[in-house]
Amino acid sequence: MTSPATATADRATPAIAALAYHDGEFVPLAEAQVPVTTQALQYGTGVFEGIRAYVQEDGGLAVFRGHDHYRRLLRSSRTLRIEVGRDVPQLCELTAELLRRIGATSDMYIRPLAYKRALLPGSPPGVQLTGVSDALTINAFQMGSYTDRGGIRVAISSWRRPESVVLPVRAKVTGGYVNNALAVDEARAAGYDDAILLNSRGHVAEASTANVFAVVRGRLVTPPVTADLLEGITRDTVLTLATDVLGVETVLEDLGRDDLCNADEVFLTGTGVEIVPVTEIAGRPVKDGVPGPVTTALMSTYHDVVRGRDPRYRHWLQAVGTATD
Repeated sequence: MTSPATATADRATPAIAALAYHDGEFVPLAEAQVPVTTQALQYGTGVFEGIRAYVQEDGGLAVFRGHDHYRRLLRSSRTLRIEVGRDVPQLCELTAELLRRIGATSDMYIRPLAYKRALLPGSPPGVQLTGVSDALTINAFQMGSYTDRGGIRVAISSWRRPESVVLPVRAKVTGGYVNNALAVDEARAAGYDDAILLNSRGHVAEASTANVFAVVRGRLVTPPVTADLLEGITRDTVLTLATDVLGVETVLEDLGRDDLCNADEVFLTGTGVEIVPVTEIAGRPVKDGVPGPVTTALMSTYHDVVRGRDPRYRHWLQAVGTATD
């Protein structure tokens, strides 16, 4: 049965204003541009986040775990010596203000981007992190669930996840996502929906833009951060919900390719994909080839939480309010 919040999110919604926060002010989205000489464009020296806002049970809009996303953005920024110029509460309020100004009333996806911009006077040309100015842009657009809740087919990519001594994989760095793009391109060319990447040691790292979970002998297993993965906010949410709500034992340990093939259930988690079952890996069905009970229960629990239907997790939600508040 469709809940009121889901019905609100799914029905046609009015067009939103095309605005972005750029160069310290709210401007028309078409004016939020950078020159071709931008350092981040040339060298991939930028960091970003993907954040969701969901329509709530009461019809309002709330950002899900925005504080946690912005804490990670600031950690990633420090890695590339980017000075964002705003703290976490200020970034959360900027996001809420942007959503109010564009008139958002449906599920939204928010994309903050902090990046290296241009050489400062006296700085020599070249690839560098010092002597370069910094910038911040935030934009948002309408986006509901886009993955198939009935399950997806994934390949094991021939591309490997970079080691943390090669690339700061625990930071969400723009330049590192060429690795993800190559893996997705290869998988889709072979008829799959997504790809799972192994690390240099042959263990599971992550999918193209999501973390990987497997149900193995009654335990919910996901790789540790030492597997060269990005510590996902949704990954953390699922670990919490599995323990608190479902009472499932959760374990952080390395997974091999054979572990995935022999698992009872496999699913991916991420802000974009939310929680999506994996029903086939490299041409082999996962168990019976249908979403399993742990996956299904977590999907239902997760959507209750992000819609504000579970009061225990309201602290993860930041109400956006309206322009007249």
